[in-house]
Amino acid sequence: MFTSRNRIHKDKGAEPTEFEESVAQTIFDLENAGTDLKSELKDLYINSAVQVDVAGNRKAVVIHIPYRLRKAYRKIHVRLVRELEKKFSGKDVILIATRRIVRPPKKGSAVQRPRTRTLTAVHEAMLEDVVLPAEIVGKRTRYRLDGSKIMKVFLDPKERNNTEYKLESFSAVYRKLSGKDVVFEYPITDA
Repeated sequence: MFTSRNRIHKDKGAEPTEFEESVAQTIFDLENAGTDLKSELKDLYINSAVQVDVAGNRKAVVIHIPYRLRKAYRKIHVRLVRELEKKFSGKDVILIATRRIVRPPKKGSAVQRPRTRTLTAVHEAMLEDVVLPAEIVGKRTRYRLDGSKIMKVFLDPKERNNTEYKLESFSAVYRKLSGKDVVFEYPITDA
């Protein structure tokens, strides 16, 4: 019998938390509810889920999905997030692929690490996952006099209606995942 436990696969057989089980149950219910997502959700599962506090007593639900299933999730991303936000009322839902950072090889080692496993590459890929379905059209890094730095990320104005209310959640989630401060904006267009 298929249950919500089949919708979550943790590393090394770890037990899922109560919140992770509730997210898995929600995905399982979406599949069985007879929605248009039924066939697409059949073989999909998650790795973990956490809640992140956002400014103004709001919360965001961050769902980690397996890296190899990210393309399947991207096909149904907009519809799935919309349905999950209905179930978790008042919370923004963000899907992020699980990626691994590999440390640099020791001196004298013949082993090379893939570029996709560097810290910088993983953080860039996470940034793109966080803002999905919008695309990043520009970035600026601002260095302050006190030595701190802040990154400004410009998003595609075409997706403004779908993502504008989530900008604070994007910043909070990315800060929680990478420790970097980011401000999301839309480029000013002269009309």
